[in-house]
Amino acid sequence: MGTTITSRGTRYLDIAEQLATELADLPTGARVAGEHDITLRFGVGRAAARAALQELERRLLVRRIQGAGTFVNRRIDYVISHDRRPSWHETIAAAGAQPRTVVLGVDVVALPEEPAALLDLPLGTPAHRLRRQSYIDDLLAATSHEWIPVATVPELGAALHAAESVDLVLRQVGRVQPVRSWSRVSLDVPPVDVIVGLRMESTAPVWLVESLSRDAGTGLPVMCSSSWMRADALRVVVELGEGRG
Repeated sequence: MGTTITSRGTRYLDIAEQLATELADLPTGARVAGEHDITLRFGVGRAAARAALQELERRLLVRRIQGAGTFVNRRIDYVISHDRRPSWHETIAAAGAQPRTVVLGVDVVALPEEPAALLDLPLGTPAHRLRRQSYIDDLLAATSHEWIPVATVPELGAALHAAESVDLVLRQVGRVQPVRSWSRVSLDVPPVDVIVGLRMESTAPVWLVESLSRDAGTGLPVMCSSSWMRADALRVVVELGEGRG
């Protein structure tokens, strides 16, 4: 009798294991069977089907997108180091995935206290406040706020119509060479607006990556940013110091 109860109690793990094997052959972003389909296929109740999907999500093999469904997930490394460009596009492409960003808004505002301090500028200095969503293989992976002094790129909004990469705009239009000079990475439960912005199904922890970039030539700050990145999409890797010889 005890064996039967244990078997029923762990049935969802057997289902999750079988589904995990099948998911390995599917492309990233492929739709995964829902609870109803799993109940019919395996002859189990809704609770077991839900638990199986939750187990796949716990293993970071699937991702649930609010209002859209559940999809095959593959995490990639987002590498932060001094010798890599502070560029979403280059970092994601280097990991073998397809990057894309969407500008939600760009406006000129007076710098508030925290970004003003990071950029070594007086409080209230005019700066571009850029809000973006970033994608990996068409799956929403991050949302960010970036602050760029107006003096660095006066017509940032117009420049972003021609080039999707902010790093590229800074190099080609601003005539600067951005390098990451400071970064802080933490794993935290995001505020409600970030949960909504990332279309998350739950309040799972998310990477918060805060950075400051300076011009390699002059050492002057050119951009600071704050990005929330989904932990089921990215493994943030910080590389510091010199590698082993």
